[in-house]
Amino acid sequence: MVAYKKIDTVIEAFNQMPDKNLIVIGGGPNLEAYRKLAGSNVSVMGYQPFDVLKEKMQHAKAFVFAADEDFGMIPIEAQSCGTPVIAYGHGGSLETVCGGKTGLFFKEQTVQAIIKSVKEFEAMGQQPFSPIECRKWAEGFSEERFKKEIKEFVEQKYKEFKS
Repeated sequence: MVAYKKIDTVIEAFNQMPDKNLIVIGGGPNLEAYRKLAGSNVSVMGYQPFDVLKEKMQHAKAFVFAADEDFGMIPIEAQSCGTPVIAYGHGGSLETVCGGKTGLFFKEQTVQAIIKSVKEFEAMGQQPFSPIECRKWAEGFSEERFKKEIKEFVEQKYKEFKS
């Protein structure tokens, strides 16, 4: 829980949507500040073992990701659990989330942009994104795929070099 991840912005957005629940999991230097910031509909759980994190992720309506990261594993982990992502549409999220298929994007790292996207997501219906599609998308980032494609690339370049 560090400032650039904009967790405080997500918490503030949910504080303004008291009919919606937010669960925040993770440790870090801002944990206590985020606990103090959280309204009654926001649970800041702190660090949790993997099985708790996985269970919460598998049963979430969506994962809200406000960070501007060059890649960002957490949206992929959410999608691998079948959970769609509501993400800041910049940086790595544009690669790791398939807009319109496994989630949707907001354009600014602001409370109002997050609120607007959460409302848009909810207006789409009970389950607007297929858990199966989310999982399939996340599998495209697997270690096995990476190893296979790197191996094929190196072998192809070696063949080209030898000829």
